[in-house]
Amino acid sequence: MEKQKLSELQSSFPEPDSERLKELLSRAIKSNASKIIVLDDDPTGVQTVHDVTVITDWNIESIRKGFLTPEKVFFILTNSRSFTEAQTSAAHQEIAENIMAVSRQLDRDYMIISRGDSTMRGHYPLETEVLKDSIESKASYTFDGEILCPFFKEGGRFTVNNIHYVAEHDRLTPIGDTEFARDKTFGYTSSGLGEWVEERTGGAFRQDSMTMITLEELRACEITAIVKKLNAVTGFNKVIVNALDYCDLQVFCIALYESLAEGKKFLYRTAASLVRVIGGISEQPLLRAEQLIEPGSGSGGLIVAGSHTSKTTAQLEQLKPGGHVVMLEFNQHLMVESEERVQREIARVIEQCTLLLSQNRTVALCTRRERLDLNSGNKEDELRISVRISDALTHIVASLQIRPRFIIAKGGITSSDIGTKALKVQQAIVAGQIKPGVPVWICGEESRFPQLPYVIFPGNVGEESTLKEIVEELTLCER
Repeated sequence: MEKQKLSELQSSFPEPDSERLKELLSRAIKSNASKIIVLDDDPTGVQTVHDVTVITDWNIESIRKGFLTPEKVFFILTNSRSFTEAQTSAAHQEIAENIMAVSRQLDRDYMIISRGDSTMRGHYPLETEVLKDSIESKASYTFDGEILCPFFKEGGRFTVNNIHYVAEHDRLTPIGDTEFARDKTFGYTSSGLGEWVEERTGGAFRQDSMTMITLEELRACEITAIVKKLNAVTGFNKVIVNALDYCDLQVFCIALYESLAEGKKFLYRTAASLVRVIGGISEQPLLRAEQLIEPGSGSGGLIVAGSHTSKTTAQLEQLKPGGHVVMLEFNQHLMVESEERVQREIARVIEQCTLLLSQNRTVALCTRRERLDLNSGNKEDELRISVRISDALTHIVASLQIRPRFIIAKGGITSSDIGTKALKVQQAIVAGQIKPGVPVWICGEESRFPQLPYVIFPGNVGEESTLKEIVEELTLCER
């Protein structure tokens, strides 16, 4: 597909009155008492929100705590992108059953959003199909449809004429032509979302039967027409939402809430942007170091990079000039050799990292940039190796006997494992974002390092300089 210019597309679709949209959306949200539960398949899904709670397990007591938070939205971190299909299915069945149990106890309705990757990777359609089947087996209703909205402005992901794009320097590349589509575990070929659903569902849903919410309808604020479309959806068919900016999601959510009020039931597979809009979460300025770190607190900072996207590699390269960050490489290629060699490598890295942090140095702990290529042809084998590598990085962080001033984790699997296994976070508050699409948790009191700023940096977000800029911001108080 030919690349288009983002700026040209944006100028061709005039935006509606933003203040009027905010008023209508606020009214719609207030009229709906449901708790919104976001199942996050890695920790990066909080990249558009602030002052919301994240829980890192899904037992009944934890879910009950989530329901009782004052905000309309709470997140459950499933980290299912690192799971096998069998693990994903079992987890989502258990989550659905526990949510239903708490909903009955508290007599409060809920909506479930399956927050997936804006570059279309992850266990789809498995996750939402398991949720649907589990809930329908015990509920008195069935789901009419599934909303698909991978738009994520902060990460440069846009959907136009039902085609999903990645933006780089004002150029829109169809998602099927990017490195994300060639992912070893979750790869695909289609850029058109209807075709993508056909591909992922093995033809169970055909694009010519899906409901498309167009940019023309959204920019013209044709709310009645969109409600009519939503009310006509049956059989768990798919609703594809085009979007170039947040105003498109505002119009869509106004119509969606009206359709819900008329009795329609939907599940949602979306990226992070829809969560902010449907939950009525306000915009907030980017976080500054002084909001997160007290001067003189802790030792050096720690960056942990497991992601192998080309963007992450380029961002790490930006840290090298000047010597302000010490690069500490973990050789993950040893994973195919003896366990003794792996353990020696882990011990070496722990010793060096501890020493550097104690010297008030900021350390970038990263895997070798050359991928470990098994050539097995088995996607789940590749995923298991990725998990083993993440486990090794997690063990290194868990073994540190010194509190860093901050931790930045790069990549979804890595950031989840560091947060839940190394830092032992059970509940965190999302402070906001330090850069667009880069969220910060404040670790809970139960965690290994209470109140530690934990920066969750997706592997596919930001420019080449973004990681360097975050490190510079967070180390201002060191100088």
